[in-house]
Amino acid sequence: MALEGTLKEFGLTDILQLIYYQRKTGVLTVDAGFDHVRILFYEGNIVFVESSKRAESRMGRLLLKKGLIKEKELDAALAQQKATGAKLGNTLVKMGAISGDSLKDTLVQQFTELISYLFTWRQGHYEFKPQGIPIDKDIPISLDTQHILMEGLRILDEWSAVEGKITLESIFVRGQAPPGELEEPEKRIYELVDGESDVSAIAVISGIDSFKISKTLLELYEKGLIEKKSTGEKPEPAPSKAAPKGKRLPAFVLEGILAVFFLLSVGAFYAGFQAHPLISKRYAASAQIDRLRFGVEVFQVENGRYPAGLEQVGPTTDPWGNPYVYKVTASGFTLVSSGPDGVPGDGDDIY
Repeated sequence: MALEGTLKEFGLTDILQLIYYQRKTGVLTVDAGFDHVRILFYEGNIVFVESSKRAESRMGRLLLKKGLIKEKELDAALAQQKATGAKLGNTLVKMGAISGDSLKDTLVQQFTELISYLFTWRQGHYEFKPQGIPIDKDIPISLDTQHILMEGLRILDEWSAVEGKITLESIFVRGQAPPGELEEPEKRIYELVDGESDVSAIAVISGIDSFKISKTLLELYEKGLIEKKSTGEKPEPAPSKAAPKGKRLPAFVLEGILAVFFLLSVGAFYAGFQAHPLISKRYAASAQIDRLRFGVEVFQVENGRYPAGLEQVGPTTDPWGNPYVYKVTASGFTLVSSGPDGVPGDGDDIY
């Protein structure tokens, strides 16, 4: 059964969590009118990402600008790709123009940037369809969705500092010549400004975090060293350096920050008590019950009923090897661990 809705009602964070915890395999499409992004998942992890605005030929230009391939090799690969229909990257590897590891590193960077780009969307329609997907056996990629989720929450926090001034799609051209030598990383990023590469492309080419790229580009912009690219219009004036007073972070950013703090605090708690086997197992049982409850609720939304057994959503036994006590009731369901003694109904049960 497909899962669909709007990002306003069910954010990207929630969607990724659902797919990850349910270990889903299928295709997530997100459409906002100005772009259409497809994300392929295998058992909850991301294996491929593509954008309608960013053609596959973009990969060839990125590899070229990173100095990993030569112009003639790209031309030959594009001609061969047109004849065979194979992926451009795989074609370059088979030609011996680039190593599989170098291509894989660039793809991982590009996929991560595309997901980061999605986290900045305020609106759009999504649809997830469970289905079999092709796995690239030559260049296998599997991005940990949980890691991408944490990265996305960090991006939401950091991007609030440059919101309204620059986006991952912003393109700049060089303005006046720099007054003397620029220091790193300004010099490196300034040299990558070419009127063609947007912020996300510069991030992939340089290997520098997209937020750091954005901050540096804004600094160069405010110094008058670069200008925003426009279509038949005068370059936009540099933004004021004075930040508006009393501006609050958007609600979704605050939610993201709270989520990060929660996950970090839980991780610290677990690490601190891991030496005590009873406490660590009680914590593990409690965390697992939370995930199972989430899975049961998702199952009910997708199927119109609660699962008959926990095996349909996750593990059925607690950290002590005892089966969880799961019952569907008239008002919902109950889910309990009988604790270390394996006897339900006494004082050591975990809810």
